[in-house]
Amino acid sequence: MATPAMRMKAMRNRRRASGLRELRLVLPDARSAVVRRRVAAQSGRLRRKDEREALDWIEAVSLFDEQDGNAR
Repeated sequence: MATPAMRMKAMRNRRRASGLRELRLVLPDARSAVVRRRVAAQSGRLRRKDEREALDWIEAVSLFDEQDGNAR
């Protein structure tokens, strides 16, 4: 029987052959009290004007994507 490492390598090779690529992400753990406090502190420092500008930009870009026919 193949070792776990050999099975994993075979799976990666099959994925690559089908045009896929593995991507690993490391993200803050939202279940952590420390992370939740940090996010709350950062969001509390947001200025309404900056937040509005960001939301307006996101909306403009999403409308552009729809007009371009690339909406997902």
